[in-house]
Amino acid sequence: MTQFLQQLINGLSLGSIYALIALGYTMVYGIIKLINFAHGDIYMLGAYIGFICTAQLGMGFFPALAAAMGICALIGVIIERIAYKPLRNATRITALITAIGVSYFLEASTQKVMGTGVKTFPQVLANQKIMIGGVMITTQQIAIFAITIGLMLLLQFIVRRTKVGRAMRAVSVDADAARLMGVNVDMTISYTFAIGSALAGAAGVLVGLYYNSINPLMGMLPGVKAFIAAVFGGIGIIPGAMFGGFFIGIVETLVSGYGSSLYKDAVVYIILIIILVVKPAGLLGKNVKEKV
Repeated sequence: MTQFLQQLINGLSLGSIYALIALGYTMVYGIIKLINFAHGDIYMLGAYIGFICTAQLGMGFFPALAAAMGICALIGVIIERIAYKPLRNATRITALITAIGVSYFLEASTQKVMGTGVKTFPQVLANQKIMIGGVMITTQQIAIFAITIGLMLLLQFIVRRTKVGRAMRAVSVDADAARLMGVNVDMTISYTFAIGSALAGAAGVLVGLYYNSINPLMGMLPGVKAFIAAVFGGIGIIPGAMFGGFFIGIVETLVSGYGSSLYKDAVVYIILIIILVVKPAGLLGKNVKEKV
């Protein structure tokens, strides 16, 4: 039982990072029905921005976190305006291929600027161990979980209680009708990319803190797993992305703890296949009939 609780704690820490990335996927898809496969590389850029702020500029953890979120939000808006906005009325496969191209561009650019080697993320937060009934919890795990929950609650507040959030919900339902009602659709989409990219940037800093190492290709696999988490919970549904992220993180740690770490990725993909077969809309999603 103690081992199970320990793996559960570790899974919540990892799942927090997946959940933050998955929120960006699900927000963008909910607004413009685009699978932004470059989103995982925004997460990677957030890790490098946090590294530069802490290791080279001597900033503390929270200023570095804020800087990473702000810069990633700006990068997300720039990518949307340059790469995605001109393809707004193009076929979905065109936008999807463009997203993959943007992903490779970000990875290659980071390798050119920062090098291809692994960087050691500095320990900018104390990592004390706390024993509770035989289960070890570190202060870093508590910080990661608390920051994730705080950002998720802030996102829910923005979506449900602010003018920007109401505009997002209106555009997600019917962009043309929202435009007729005076909603600036282009600006709303930019806000969506900014918020989603800021959350990915925060996840990058948190994963650098958690694993102490970053590299230019670190966004590929977590990006795919976060997409799986969004699909698992119901892509386009914010609570679904949160639930899916925590679930995938817990499953990974349980498979590694009770089986082998070699199988953890395979198990995640098997879960995706099962969900797509049994409930394609995700656990919290609803099947919507579309008139053709």
